[in-house]
Amino acid sequence: MRRAIVFLIALLLVTGADAEVVVDDDSGARIVLPRPAQRIVSLAPHLTELLFAAGAGAQVVGVGAYSDYPAAAKALPQVGDAVLLDLERIVALKPDLLVVWRDGNSPQQLQRLATLGIPVYASELHSLADIAATLRRLGTLAGTEPAAQARAQGFEAELAALRSRYAGRRPLRVFYQVWHQPLLTINGRHLISESLRLCGARNVFSDLPVLTPTVSAEAVLAANPEVIVTGSIEPGGADHLDLWRRLRATQRRALLTVNPDTLHRSSDRIVAGVRELCEKLEAVRQRGGP
Repeated sequence: MRRAIVFLIALLLVTGADAEVVVDDDSGARIVLPRPAQRIVSLAPHLTELLFAAGAGAQVVGVGAYSDYPAAAKALPQVGDAVLLDLERIVALKPDLLVVWRDGNSPQQLQRLATLGIPVYASELHSLADIAATLRRLGTLAGTEPAAQARAQGFEAELAALRSRYAGRRPLRVFYQVWHQPLLTINGRHLISESLRLCGARNVFSDLPVLTPTVSAEAVLAANPEVIVTGSIEPGGADHLDLWRRLRATQRRALLTVNPDTLHRSSDRIVAGVRELCEKLEAVRQRGGP
């Protein structure tokens, strides 16, 4: 009897490992795998991060350009960037799953990938909640659900704590400068805008229809932000805020820099960027204004 029970448990473990996996991606397509993916190629840096965060790092065999986190990702074969992919190299890696960035990878390249006969999971992140959902789906695809679930819950808990901490704070009008030449910003549908709202701030260009619109210095002045924020990786390095330092009308505005490596990348590390953003905006409030 005891031997029979042990045999049944072993059989369940084996069949569970090879069980069919079914997941719907962000395009609405259904991905069906005969078993959890064993050889995954990721075609965007943030998706590489999410795969590792979901506990699937050991199954990732190839990555897109600029996949530099975690450190293990740097050692993996690169198969091209968002514009041009090396399809021959992708095929040579013998992947059983491709994870692609639906609104970042070239549509022409995605069409070519579809002809390879390899299952494709298409990701399109529009909110912070989507990051947690993607962690869970990737965990299902890779058979690493416990690790993915734990990471997703931790991410959600950190965001909830930040949201609770900064709820009810005095609203700050913010211009977020993505780039200085041309002058690029974000609208209200961008993840950074959601991050600003979580911190109790408002994006002065939230109503613009384009996700990353070009604006003029005159438009920024007319919007009258209290705070101007941009990304700058190197402390003490160029922050490209000199325009606002020169203009008399903005000299009294608070000028802040945040680390774009966390806030600009749609992985679970964005929570560190949100925390930094909230803390620096709170410091402006504590000073009594810009």
